[in-house]
Amino acid sequence: MTSLRGRWPGWLLALLLVLPLAGLVVGLLKGHLGVNPVETLTHVTGEWALRCLILCLSMTPLSRVTGWTWPLRLRRDLGLWACGYACLHFSVWWLFDHGLDPASMLGDVLKRPWITVGVATLLVLLPLALTSTRAMVRRLGGQRWKRLHRGAYLAGVLAVLHFSWLVKADLFEPLLYATILGLGFLLRWPPWSGRRGRADTVRAFR
Repeated sequence: MTSLRGRWPGWLLALLLVLPLAGLVVGLLKGHLGVNPVETLTHVTGEWALRCLILCLSMTPLSRVTGWTWPLRLRRDLGLWACGYACLHFSVWWLFDHGLDPASMLGDVLKRPWITVGVATLLVLLPLALTSTRAMVRRLGGQRWKRLHRGAYLAGVLAVLHFSWLVKADLFEPLLYATILGLGFLLRWPPWSGRRGRADTVRAFR
């Protein structure tokens, strides 16, 4: 019970983030996903991947501004949820749009720039998810691990660009995400960076 109390933000986060997925499953089984269920599946999984990624990238700046430590404990979980939803987003597109045909999928990636950017985002996220464990931090070394995981900001930029291409007309949501991402970049400049940033990496894995 003590361990559960100590990890309650992570448990609460998991409960909250599994709800959209559960809603999709129930909606699919009951036929409540609208006239185009595949489009709904694609959009919802993609939007939640982006939201989780933006939240993940906001945790370190939030901690530095407020002095709170709990956002750092959510950073890894949010990154994993972002990657999970991104994998679902990609899988829905590959399965229903291309019938799991690699040649058809690759042709679409090469032909459509927004899809190229979307797939690039997933390719950046995957190694970050695979190296998110304490064992990988020890194996890579703190500084090397930290340099690798700065790629999360590249993934954030690519994800916002991918989303902006898709929504086309209504740019409010992409601009909101871009603003949050930009603030995160600014807060990584001195005096917020440096020794305090190195301490963040250690605290996030306690």
